[in-house]
Amino acid sequence: MDLEVVTVGTELLLGFTLDGNTADIGRLLSPIGCNVVRSTSVADDEEAIRDAVLGGLSRTGTVVVTGGLGPTCDDITKKVVAGIFEAPLELDLGYLEKLEAKFAKVRTGPMPSANKSQAEIPRGAKVLRNPRGTAPGLLLDGDPGMAILLPGVPVEMRGLMENEVVPLLRRQIRTAHSRESVTRSCTIRTTGVSESQLAGDLSEVGQFPDYVTLSYLPGVDGVDLRLTIKNVSDSDATRSLERAKEIVLPRIGSRFYGLAPVTLAEVLINHLRDEQMRIAVAESCTGGMIGARLTTVAGASDVFAGGIICYENASKIRDLGVGGATLEEAGSVSEPVAREMADGVCRRFQTEVGVAVTGIAGPDGGTPEKPVGTVWMAARVGSTTRAVRRWFPGKRSEVRKRSAQGALDLVRGLLDPE
Repeated sequence: MDLEVVTVGTELLLGFTLDGNTADIGRLLSPIGCNVVRSTSVADDEEAIRDAVLGGLSRTGTVVVTGGLGPTCDDITKKVVAGIFEAPLELDLGYLEKLEAKFAKVRTGPMPSANKSQAEIPRGAKVLRNPRGTAPGLLLDGDPGMAILLPGVPVEMRGLMENEVVPLLRRQIRTAHSRESVTRSCTIRTTGVSESQLAGDLSEVGQFPDYVTLSYLPGVDGVDLRLTIKNVSDSDATRSLERAKEIVLPRIGSRFYGLAPVTLAEVLINHLRDEQMRIAVAESCTGGMIGARLTTVAGASDVFAGGIICYENASKIRDLGVGGATLEEAGSVSEPVAREMADGVCRRFQTEVGVAVTGIAGPDGGTPEKPVGTVWMAARVGSTTRAVRRWFPGKRSEVRKRSAQGALDLVRGLLDPE
């Protein structure tokens, strides 16, 4: 099944709100054989909404619309789409009663009168239950095609997609096609290597077997390699993606650290737990980012002892034992300081593993010898300390994120030198 997505909201076009709904819809639908072939964002404008929905219906017959189902004057999606299907809005007393009960349960005072409009349902529409919000999802099916209307609030939209829309469309596809057909992807995660380097390493592969395709997805944490296969059975998809992975992984070697959605922090936490080691962090320019990444992982308390944000030199001396002479001679962004920070944080927390970062995140503070983006990081495992210098491009936030990822990768390399 091919379909289109229409996201409604002037705030999307002004840039105040980022559209993550289309990405979530694509991720949820592709495994069951639904292909999002086009996505359109429009303002809260009747003509724009009508044109986008009618265009999608004429091209594919099925449109998922998000946004514009709220109780305010700019929420006009339901009215416009109901007009396309010639389905007048009618007050659903049963839904109104449920809505009032929901307000009584979670709020003080009566339901605002504006919310009554959310109980107006297009005649003949199927109501999709939304336990996370007040606007129901709606499915209209008729001569124009099929339109699925969902709230724009991401958590509500995802809940409706997972619990209502995906099962419904899966049943339709199975009814319409005797052969199961899915779209399946596998994302290989790499770090510490550029997109162009990976492309060079994989240049001899040519076309993958079974029409598997390869996409490069660079980001601040590294480059994801996405393998995708379409319109095959579930078992054939699994087999083909495994064969493709067997081709890719030997060529990228140690730059690979896991399959999405795993993070480098998860990989590191699991490795440390297996080795029965604990880690501590010393952070200057990253300001706590490394510790935050580690503690995002459930069970991090098994291995994460703590950390010190030593932004000023006095903290490096007082809290980590970095030598004043070292700072005077080499500067705070230097190999000797990074090494002493890593050694010092291990002593401070009595851990087997320590990692330290010190750098110039910008936008100011750089020199010809140490330009903005210069970062020294060091990792200590047991009695071995390794330090590396990196230069990271981008804005201040990007330099800091790349530094945190690079520090975790340095620890990974020292733990697993092969």
